[in-house]
Amino acid sequence: MEQTNSGIHVGSITPSKVTFIMLEGEVDTSQMNLPGFTDEAYPDIFNTIPPQPSEKKPGQLTPKQLEQFFDKGYVLIKDYLNVEELNACKDAIDVMVDDLAEQLFEEKKIKRKYREFGFYQRLARLEEDCPGACVMLHKLGKLPKAFRDLWSNEKLLNMMEQLIGPNIAGHPVWNLRPKVPQNEATTVPWHQDCGYLDSDSYSVLQPTAWIPLLDATEKNGCLQVIRNSHKSGKVAKHNCCWGTTHYVMLDEEESPKILGCDLKKDRVTCEVPFGGLLLFNNLVVHRSLNNLSDTIRWSLDLRWQTHEKLYGFYDLKFGIPMRKTADPLYQIDWSEFNVSKKYDTSNLLMPGPWMNKWPITHHNQHTKEIIKAGVTRPTWHN
Repeated sequence: MEQTNSGIHVGSITPSKVTFIMLEGEVDTSQMNLPGFTDEAYPDIFNTIPPQPSEKKPGQLTPKQLEQFFDKGYVLIKDYLNVEELNACKDAIDVMVDDLAEQLFEEKKIKRKYREFGFYQRLARLEEDCPGACVMLHKLGKLPKAFRDLWSNEKLLNMMEQLIGPNIAGHPVWNLRPKVPQNEATTVPWHQDCGYLDSDSYSVLQPTAWIPLLDATEKNGCLQVIRNSHKSGKVAKHNCCWGTTHYVMLDEEESPKILGCDLKKDRVTCEVPFGGLLLFNNLVVHRSLNNLSDTIRWSLDLRWQTHEKLYGFYDLKFGIPMRKTADPLYQIDWSEFNVSKKYDTSNLLMPGPWMNKWPITHHNQHTKEIIKAGVTRPTWHN
């Protein structure tokens, strides 16, 4: 699909403005025209149930679930996914972790391969031996067949049709998340997903299915959402970056005023059993909790939108059409997503274009790298 984003791009921000942030040490947002800030609001897109398909199909949301998604901004669905498909994803991840262990051992970055540990422990042992192993896995962006099958699952696409219409595409931003115990790099602070995308995404409904590969609990780091935080149809203020990570973080003082929500009173802890999923839109404020268990909390987050609108990913990569009304027999072309590459074990930095959207209120190795480069650098699986 040929497409050119028309919104403000981070590439238009001069390196001198970004350097000013670092040299002064304090951020005066009133003096800077950062593209994350906007008065645009699109409440109807995120609050209004669209016309529904006339045909009943497997996987469709019930009227109550559909109403909750648009009213509260999220819905938790139990016993939805086929366990065999999820187990296939686990098997694919086992292969990826094994490949990583082989490469790290070959490069003499780990003492041994930890083959005696299973799916929920092995990567944590690699992380202990070679800090950053989780980031290496995350950055790889490999999309094995099991992931492709899940993303284009008939039930999930039938659900998406109810939310965004029949012309469905997978969004270019998807993630495999290995949340190892007590690890800052895998604990995500409060944010809206649009906080990472350019302003073209602000007016497009991009539903996310967050799919855990075990029973996700408060103890092992499930998600929390802020119900009703999408009601205004706005993207609130974020800052960059959190701790030693590449994550943006919601401005917790100003954002509740913009969004009309309370980060304490409206907080919902979403424990999702294996086989279930958490469905939410791209304006809902959410975060993941720290993993206080002794096992890895594996999860996938997959996104969709209509392929008739812009993806909001800085022209770096476009989505993958999955259904087209004009072509009922359309076959998905995975070629741009189905890449094969080695792990980058020497570079754990993740500078990204979202760092030029928001005030840099905390510097770390990631922000310094993008300032040093003076240009926008993609980091999401491309």
